Amino acid sequence: MEFEVGDLVTRISYGHDVVFKITAIEDNNIKLKGISVRLYADSNADDLVFCSKEIEEITKDDDSFKDSVRDLINLDRSQYFYLPGRILHIDGDEDYLEKCLKFYREANVLVYGIHEDEEEMSINIKKYLTDINPDILVITGHDAYYKKNGKKDDIKSYKNTDKFIKTVIEARKYEKAYDKLIIIAGACQSNYEALLKSGANFASSPKRVNIHALDPAIIALTLSLTDKSKDIDLIDVLKKTKYGESGIGGIITKGTMYVGYPR
Repeated sequence: MEFEVGDLVTRISYGHDVVFKITAIEDNNIKLKGISVRLYADSNADDLVFCSKEIEEITKDDDSFKDSVRDLINLDRSQYFYLPGRILHIDGDEDYLEKCLKFYREANVLVYGIHEDEEEMSINIKKYLTDINPDILVITGHDAYYKKNGKKDDIKSYKNTDKFIKTVIEARKYEKAYDKLIIIAGACQSNYEALLKSGANFASSPKRVNIHALDPAIIALTLSLTDKSKDIDLIDVLKKTKYGESGIGGIITKGTMYVGYPR
């Protein structure tokens, strides 16, 4: 049976760990994109098998993420009113961006989403920050760590970490204070340490593992819905993400939500 663009498949050599959609076929080289994991990959047809699962079953993690922040969303509305922090989410992948925007909007937070190639992010970031003036900035998309090409701390060993770093640096030129602009940066297998050193509050990926499409949004939403006077529980919020501290890490940061009275 031949594969076609749009088919859902898994890789035999990786133990069927990730479900992909076929995005292009060039002879025996098949281009793949993770359904829920921020991952692009190539494969030959012999290493692929069709996935029998439906999209709804594959994306059931999305619902578990919603449950993980349910306590934040279910605010006491009998006496107080709430002004969650404003989020600017810039994503190198349009499908993952839409998934994140839906997640934010279901929690009723104010979010601006921009789809932009990683290459262009640092060029336009100052304009976006000036126009939107967010409390929280998410810079994500796709990345990869090429183990065979170099050392773990060599930026050249990564697909897009250098673009994310440039964008974080430009954002910090706009706002130096870590509590006035909270930055969440990186994607699958990104250079965690380099992103933190460049000015991010949170970054992926400490263990150079893949991350779920919603992982950056989990951090952003938690910050948006946490009282401005309170520190987030860092360990707790990382546990809400797909791969925990292996996938994302960061620094203790205060929330961005104002609480008012009376309602």
